[in-house]
Amino acid sequence: MSPNSADHNPSESAHSADIPRLRYNAALALDIEQRWQDRWEAEGTFEAPNPAGPLGEPDKVAGRPKLFVLDMFPYPSGSGLHVGHPLGYIATDVYARFKRMTGYNVLHALGYDSFGLPAEQHAIATGVHPRVNTEANVANMRRQLRRLGLGHDARRSVSTTDEDFYRWTQWIFLQVFNSWYDEIEQRARPIIELEQAYADGSIATPNGQPWN
Repeated sequence: MSPNSADHNPSESAHSADIPRLRYNAALALDIEQRWQDRWEAEGTFEAPNPAGPLGEPDKVAGRPKLFVLDMFPYPSGSGLHVGHPLGYIATDVYARFKRMTGYNVLHALGYDSFGLPAEQHAIATGVHPRVNTEANVANMRRQLRRLGLGHDARRSVSTTDEDFYRWTQWIFLQVFNSWYDEIEQRARPIIELEQAYADGSIATPNGQPWN
């Protein structure tokens, strides 16, 4: 058989002519995507500098308008993202990229809502401790989000199980718990002031009974 036997098969020759030399396929797409994602990470393309502090780069923020874009936190109560997650994330990513290209200093952030009954139930179903299970799910979601090519500032990512995060949610709860709303002054006041007002009679108790 001749080395050019394909020339003697009209159908094979015609099929070969239809295939571009650099055909765009899944393997080529994967190579292109990963090369660019690696470059974005290495160059800090989506990192938003602060005016001061540990992440401060004053020369990069001077005179630029600021924009904060926060995506809804996914719940790491499953092993990974589902198709509904990118539906919202792609929209905010397009918006954030557009504003970044028009000169804005864009902080596009994302976190993980790690507390709650779904995380506990998933841990029970898999037989793995909730913290171990949740941290593994968060790591997998980070990988998936990176592969989607979304422009989040990974340095600002948080999990609600991080102590540096939930200490503030607990602090907020305590501020609310230890306060009451003064309808006359239209503001929140410490609960101890209400107790004192009940005790000295300057404010009547709801049931009309003495406070002490």
